[in-house]
Amino acid sequence: MKAAELRQKDVAALQNEVKELQKAHFGLRMQKATQQLSNTSTLRLTRRDIARAKTILAQKQAEAKAAK
Repeated sequence: MKAAELRQKDVAALQNEVKELQKAHFGLRMQKATQQLSNTSTLRLTRRDIARAKTILAQKQAEAKAAK
């Protein structure tokens, strides 16, 4: 997911996105553990997507805190 797409979302949507990405990453880890995952590079991509979403979420929360 692109950072520009994430920046358009509000805080609640970003929190939901992080949750969904973490669930997807967990599923991929379980597939890898049971030798069912053929493309292991998806693990890295989901991990980076989670980090990207968390970074933008933290920025938005800091902006909201500074605006108060």
